[in-house]
Amino acid sequence: MRYAIFGDIHGNYEALDTVLTDIKAHECDKYVCMGDVVGYGAEPIRCLERIREEGCETIAGNHDWAAIERISIDFFNAYAKAAAIWTREMLSDEHKEWLSELPLSLTFDNCSMAHGTFHQPEAFNYIQTVFDAQLSFEALKNMGSTLGFLGHSHVPVGFFDTDPITYTLDTEIPIDDEAAIIVNVGSVGQPRDENPKAAWALYDTEAKQITIRRLEYDIDAAAAKIRDAGLPEILAQRLYHGK
Repeated sequence: MRYAIFGDIHGNYEALDTVLTDIKAHECDKYVCMGDVVGYGAEPIRCLERIREEGCETIAGNHDWAAIERISIDFFNAYAKAAAIWTREMLSDEHKEWLSELPLSLTFDNCSMAHGTFHQPEAFNYIQTVFDAQLSFEALKNMGSTLGFLGHSHVPVGFFDTDPITYTLDTEIPIDDEAAIIVNVGSVGQPRDENPKAAWALYDTEAKQITIRRLEYDIDAAAAKIRDAGLPEILAQRLYHGK
């Protein structure tokens, strides 16, 4: 079984199309979207409809919930808030209904998925400390899994439930039967690890291997669409810097 796991698309169709083309070239069996299909970028509808067309299993992200007013945007920064308000105006009632029906987590035979953390998926927090990681490992095990995938931070990283908890930034992560693993798959449409290339994760259950793939895409086109939509300039500029 080959899983294609990707998320944090954020309305960036150029990045999404590039990632999906690469996924198809790797003959993946199941597509899983980790949430935040919308927000920041200029093509939320096009991205949402492409995700649906591809039959992706999809979970909810905080920007998806912001777009349907399920969470407050009071604590968003000014640029994220402006993008959220603009996105709300772009989406139809039918699009919002689809977003409202997305689950907060998914569990498959081999792994589980959530957007931010496993221990409080509805809070859309980050794993920022060893304690945060430990809470998510405990929740992951309660879901019947020893392998979990997250998004939200836009930074690809793997955590291992060792003593003490360790992590890796390697793009090739072998599955260790001795320790639970949580992998953040990075971001399709807005990477934040100072690498502007789009990210997605290939999980091969037979090879027991996770590979984080990074792809160049047409940033100029994505940035131009942000400007043409009248969204904040910083949302275009950050795409070039990966942060």
